[in-house]
Amino acid sequence: MTPGSNGQVSIIRTERGLTISGTRITLYDVMDYVTEQYPPKFIRAMLNLTDEQVHCALSYIDAHRAEIEAEYQLVLKETEELRQYYEEQNRELIARIAAKPPRPGTEAIRAKLRAERTKLESQA
Repeated sequence: MTPGSNGQVSIIRTERGLTISGTRITLYDVMDYVTEQYPPKFIRAMLNLTDEQVHCALSYIDAHRAEIEAEYQLVLKETEELRQYYEEQNRELIARIAAKPPRPGTEAIRAKLRAERTKLESQA
């Protein structure tokens, strides 16, 4: 991850949207964590950023909140539309795979997974 051309971290517009210079991380990636109120230290670790990059992104978001929020909502909408499209495109394939019998020798791991799923569902 290299900083911008002047050695400073900045926010640039790329074909992917507003991006932290020297990375492929968009501000919409950061917004996923900001909206869930994760602390900067967590965001830094999850996105493998430096303190300076996180500070730059959060400062930019604070300074341009309305613009970023509007773009973020568009990104979320497009993402959901894509998810639905691919879910529909793959519905038959997923059904065929689910209908196949389990491979021999996987009974123990499948039983363990079922037990874990039951345990998690009972906690919810």
